[in-house]
Amino acid sequence: MSEGVMLSLFDYTGNMARPWAKAGHECYCVDLKHDEQYTETVGEGSITYIPADITEWLPPRREYAFVAAFPPCTNLAVSGARWFTDKGLSGLAEGIELVEQARDICEWADAPWLLENPVSTLSTYWRQPDYTFHPYEYDGFTQDDDGYSKKTCLWTGGGFVMPGVDAAEEYDDRIHKMPPSEERSEKRAATPQGFANAVFEANTTSSSSFADVVAGGDD
Repeated sequence: MSEGVMLSLFDYTGNMARPWAKAGHECYCVDLKHDEQYTETVGEGSITYIPADITEWLPPRREYAFVAAFPPCTNLAVSGARWFTDKGLSGLAEGIELVEQARDICEWADAPWLLENPVSTLSTYWRQPDYTFHPYEYDGFTQDDDGYSKKTCLWTGGGFVMPGVDAAEEYDDRIHKMPPSEERSEKRAATPQGFANAVFEANTTSSSSFADVVAGGDD
């Protein structure tokens, strides 16, 4: 196993953790939507999926290599502003609480970290994001098709390095035109694999391990 645990909060797909696991890291993905706790072997490492509420769950006391957090945007995203009045202050408070807990864990881990949300009220209630990106800007880092637009904001710390882009020559707005379905919200929220791979490359000193990740594909 490589040194340092990779922790990903509110992560159902495991996309963010996958390149770290392939390079040999022990990874944890925490999300209430997981049906049960189980461990998946990925490359030289592993991903343990944990069904937990991070306001009640304590991360293990380990050395951390990286932390990512994707708190729910339901009560915060500007795209849902027309429903804010119906949700009331309780909805806003719940959204802010989850962000605050995620930020506390990120800073506690003493490692590079990012906290992701779409364009949201966090810019008002917390601070302006450090970076923004669209998935198509990192399409060159994956064998998947990430050639689509979806403005995403990042709040970062702990020495996080924003990766340089390798953009698709053409892209579309498929994510905004996605028809209603039971999986729609999960698909819209899934971390683009190209961006996840690029973040791994920029925030690890092992260039050979990233070459192994690319050679292994995006399973």
